[in-house]
Amino acid sequence: MLLVALFVVYLALLCWLVLWKLEPPHIGDGSLRHLKLVPFSADGGLDPNSPQEVAANLLMFVPFGLYLRLLAPARPWWQAAVVVAAASVALETTQYVLAIGWSDVTDVITNTAGGAAGIALTALARRRLHARTARVLTRICLIGTVLVLLATGLFVASPLHYAPMHDRSAVPAHPRAGATAGHARPAPPLSASS
Repeated sequence: MLLVALFVVYLALLCWLVLWKLEPPHIGDGSLRHLKLVPFSADGGLDPNSPQEVAANLLMFVPFGLYLRLLAPARPWWQAAVVVAAASVALETTQYVLAIGWSDVTDVITNTAGGAAGIALTALARRRLHARTARVLTRICLIGTVLVLLATGLFVASPLHYAPMHDRSAVPAHPRAGATAGHARPAPPLSASS
């Protein structure tokens, strides 16, 4: 039950981060609705993916693969990888439908790779820890979840923001500032007539 609860908390945080960049949930005005179909490139004049963005997407999805393997250890590993890929496609599609971020094939690839890394880490842990794997990894997940919740709370309470919302007047100096894990792009500042 603890592992299921931790997985639910992880999924909620993952969706909030990927879709709304830790901002209040909202629907976009269409300015962020972009589709990037060529991975790891500047597609249609859109910026290429930065190494930091790729690394962030990888790291965010490592726990996904880990949780799936802990919750369903008897299932083949490739089924967990398919679930991670399907979840990533669902998140990218949701970003496009709600116009709240760039939908990018690169994100699907890196998210799935991150989930696969979590699957591989679980397999390595099973070889080393044997029967203690679930207990040890559940404790690690609990500690990680508590730390991430504390960090998220501090971040939300701080004046910092991951990606400016469409109704903010301050826009970062560089158009890619604050944009990772979903390619959120700040909208231009509102004019006096808006």
